[in-house]
Amino acid sequence: MEEALAILSKYWKHDRFRSLQKEIIESVVDGKDTLAILPTGGGKSICFQIPALMKEGICLVVSPLVALMKDQVSNLQQRNIKAIALTGAIGTEEMIDLLDNCQYGNYKFLYLSPERLQSEWILDRIKSLPINLIAIDEAHCVSQWGHDFRPAYLKIKQLKTHFPNTPFLALTATATPKVKDDIIKDLDLNAPTIYQKSFARENLAYMTFETEDKLYRVQQILKKNPAPSIIYVRNRKSCLDIAAQLNALGFNATYYHGGLPHKEKEKNMQRWMQEQVQVMVATNAFGMGIDKANVKTVIHIQFPENLENYYQEAGRAGRDGNKAFAILLYSPSDTAQAITQFTNNLPDRSFVKTIFIKLCNYFQIAYGEGINEKFTFNLNHFCTKYTFPILKTYHALQFLDQQGILNLSQEFSEKVTLQFLISSKEVMRFISLNPNDEEIILTILRNYPGIYELPTAFNHSLIAKKANVKEETVHAVLKKMAEKEIISYQAKNNDATIIFNEVREDDRTINRVIKHLEQQNQLKEKQLQCVIEYINNKEQCKSQLLLAYFGEKSSQKCGVCSYCIVRSQKKATPEHLASTILSLLQDQDLNSRELEKVTKNKSEAIIFALQQLLEQNKISLQPNNKYTIL
Repeated sequence: MEEALAILSKYWKHDRFRSLQKEIIESVVDGKDTLAILPTGGGKSICFQIPALMKEGICLVVSPLVALMKDQVSNLQQRNIKAIALTGAIGTEEMIDLLDNCQYGNYKFLYLSPERLQSEWILDRIKSLPINLIAIDEAHCVSQWGHDFRPAYLKIKQLKTHFPNTPFLALTATATPKVKDDIIKDLDLNAPTIYQKSFARENLAYMTFETEDKLYRVQQILKKNPAPSIIYVRNRKSCLDIAAQLNALGFNATYYHGGLPHKEKEKNMQRWMQEQVQVMVATNAFGMGIDKANVKTVIHIQFPENLENYYQEAGRAGRDGNKAFAILLYSPSDTAQAITQFTNNLPDRSFVKTIFIKLCNYFQIAYGEGINEKFTFNLNHFCTKYTFPILKTYHALQFLDQQGILNLSQEFSEKVTLQFLISSKEVMRFISLNPNDEEIILTILRNYPGIYELPTAFNHSLIAKKANVKEETVHAVLKKMAEKEIISYQAKNNDATIIFNEVREDDRTINRVIKHLEQQNQLKEKQLQCVIEYINNKEQCKSQLLLAYFGEKSSQKCGVCSYCIVRSQKKATPEHLASTILSLLQDQDLNSRELEKVTKNKSEAIIFALQQLLEQNKISLQPNNKYTIL
């Protein structure tokens, strides 16, 4: 393994492998089919990147996540390793050029989605490449019982026919026993070597707390542990609201969700990474490629969709090996609310079909047309036009994406158009009166010759670079010109990009894939029930519950989760607690929260003791909600 270590040191500046990485690399280098189940943060990408660099030829990486592909390609390129990703936004001509580069340009990595492999001409081109390894990332997507099933994954095994002597490496962060069996069977892995790292995290305390006031409990947690933290929420609005509330309370917080412009995502992420702010409030869009070792606390204030997602998100705490906390806060009404939301937002056959037809009409796609057509898409606008519920519509689009009917890319884009409204002579007069703006305006005119005739797509960063100024300066000049009606300046935001992968055939299109919908809905229902059981179970160690879900048995309790902590504490009797409260109220009036904090008892026990003391006329409740001795 000296060569592998030398590559690790040269490109990644590490002098040793993480747990199981060495064994997985050896298995792949020996030409064996391999299944690697490494929890989040386990360094899965190294397991195929290093063996690929040790061999002649190119590694084919199949991944369903466009953002992850781009991130890995960017990271490899920064290390001077040649890599390419065939994402949905790339046109046919450019794709031909990229595949030519793979064939003749000494590239080491080719990333693509499983849907791309269904294109015959792309598959024909790949057959002629010197493939040295086939890595299947997010391999759980092959299982109909996995939380992200994609039918296109079932066709990956066809590569075995064309590359019988090339090893397959299947990688995933979470897999139940059933999903693990499906990965081996459905990818046609040949007597695979299986490496599975334990799902146990000894330094991570899993906590579930029932509370009526989640924000107050978050305050307590963040004050107790003033270190880098993540708060996961379910939607974009909650991101902004919670971050604003925390900042108002004196905490430094920022936010991250899929709808933010790329630059704002980067800025907010860097502020958190560099610890200019303590708290990142985020949807599950945050986490991909994020590796911050000293996260002390991960808090969920809404139910996660499933335990697979929860385990991965919670697992972003404590990667430095120090004690960390994964805390899930819930109120008594959350369970019923989660079930109602789940039921209301689950699309059925009729709804999916309606969404597909309306989507085609929205983009004016005729029957029998639409294949490979690409459109910018604003979900809110679409739902407003047809009065569709947003979340249910999003789930229907997700289903169509997973079935390969379309690609839904949730990368925020900003389309800017610019047109000069006055003659070139008048523009020159404006320049003479505003000499500081001359270089920017002339750079625009040199790069966009048709800008007088019609609205023209405009690139701020390109003009800033060529004019050797900051983008903010370009923005300021354009704003001034727009206010003076010298230019028409339009900036339009889009939540997503949609690419249609096949022609519109309405009933035939939907009927072919709808069989998977009912099964997936049943799976999601079961997964939500597992989340509810995990939260409400007060009779078992939380770590043991998670391990059992992933098929791992443990006879030893973790000793640090909310169940184990409560079990180890000696419960105060109501009489003893009432006596303690009376003693504390001798010194000063206190409210129930203050008593809870001082006595370190649960709110239920405090309220019960206070009720007894009120009934015995030993205390009274003041107008300021504080209790006083009578």
